[in-house]
Amino acid sequence: MTIINGIGIKDRYVHNLPENRELLGYSRKNRKSGNIAEIAFWMQVRRKMFHGLDFYRQKVIGNYIVDFYVKRLGLVIEIDGGSHNEKADYDEQRDKYLEGLGLKVFHTTDFDVLQHVSIVLEELRKYIVDNYEHEDYEKKE
Repeated sequence: MTIINGIGIKDRYVHNLPENRELLGYSRKNRKSGNIAEIAFWMQVRRKMFHGLDFYRQKVIGNYIVDFYVKRLGLVIEIDGGSHNEKADYDEQRDKYLEGLGLKVFHTTDFDVLQHVSIVLEELRKYIVDNYEHEDYEKKE
């Protein structure tokens, strides 16, 4: 169990996620070239720096490549750039697909990551606590 600020977080690992193996090379290429907002976010969460959670970059799930994935929680993090404004239908379809697999999706913007990464991390922390708090965990004083 993960503990965030004394609150027990329930693991929600989703087993046997589908993966289009044809996208793996493209995913690797994206990890190497990543956009600046994704790199800035990655520098804050890599190596279990964010509450001991493992983040994966450019994870293939089905026919999609998600920006970040926390396997232990079944949580996808998407950093939306300006191009996402024109892809609202695509994003909605992708989110429904991911949620249909039992995953949760957290969205933020590239602007917010680049200008206010500490606020984005606090919003992510709150999102995790709100969506994954373990009801049976007794807070340690």
